[in-house]
Amino acid sequence: MSELERSAWDLVAEAEKDVESITVEDLRGELDRDERKDGTNGNRTGTVVLDIRDIRELWTEGSIPDAEHAPRGMIEFWADPDAGYYKDFFDPENRYVLYCNEAGRSALAAKRLAGMGYGDVAHLEGGFSAWQEAGGEIVDVPQKEYKDR
Repeated sequence: MSELERSAWDLVAEAEKDVESITVEDLRGELDRDERKDGTNGNRTGTVVLDIRDIRELWTEGSIPDAEHAPRGMIEFWADPDAGYYKDFFDPENRYVLYCNEAGRSALAAKRLAGMGYGDVAHLEGGFSAWQEAGGEIVDVPQKEYKDR
């Protein structure tokens, strides 16, 4: 097999130069500030936490409470109001913190959202693994029956 010009991790390293990375503690602080401001979990009025992992990862491992889900393979389409797949939790005026399992996919996706015109985008250093290791709260994501999807 031929060698690639750039590996997947090279692309991640390039993306990390262009996007903000925040720690678990930074994210907790943002969510606490948002909660105090509006009396809710903070999503949609402050920081939107965006889980970009595959749905099977959410079913198996759970998710950060109140995170929205936008799988990496659909994020550009769900974030574009003209693409026909738009999800209403996307708004270029909001702040987004993306995470995946270990921060590779989230760095790439954060760079894409920023390139689309989302002005305040970051990704979680270490991803969901770092959240778990830091004792962050995790909620179950129940698997839906196929016919209910």
